[in-house]
Amino acid sequence: MKTMDVIIWTLLAIGGLNWGLVGVFNLDLVAIIFGEMSVISRVIYTIIGIAAVYDIVAIKVIWKRWGIQYHAPSHA
Repeated sequence: MKTMDVIIWTLLAIGGLNWGLVGVFNLDLVAIIFGEMSVISRVIYTIIGIAAVYDIVAIKVIWKRWGIQYHAPSHA
């Protein structure tokens, strides 16, 4: 499962970098490489979206798997 976590995080990093390029330079690398809204581009966007949903839903399980303990900040 740790391998899947690394794959998911890699996809999220790629997606984040692509969105950063879109925001800063109006440059969508996925669209440039695979064609604007081509089937392949849509598959890539969908896979990255699924990776984000998985990471959001499973974050506590992922932290447990990696031995990360989360402590909510106390409100003083």
